[in-house]
Amino acid sequence: MAVHLLVTTTTPDRASGAKIAGSAVAARLAATAQVTGPVASFFWHVGEQGEGEEWNVTFKTTGTRYAELEAHIIAEHPWDKPEVTAVELVRGSADYLRWVETSTGSEP
Repeated sequence: MAVHLLVTTTTPDRASGAKIAGSAVAARLAATAQVTGPVASFFWHVGEQGEGEEWNVTFKTTGTRYAELEAHIIAEHPWDKPEVTAVELVRGSADYLRWVETSTGSEP
């Protein structure tokens, strides 16, 4: 049985989030991606507490495609060390999960 993942990153604006989302789906690294925001973020950076506005980008993919998706996000991201995290989907409708597998496969 395939592993299904929800992968997330944040971007400084909608345009950069949409660019990464669209290129990842076009490359079949993710079956789908959503860009939501803006969200208020509170964080530590370079030894100081910060606050800013970010956009969430969420991808649905398989464990097989994760490494390539992570590399793609990092390469296309405007930040030097972007957040890229993944959580395993432990449940989902069978038809949807099959669609994720098919959409991220090498053949359309």
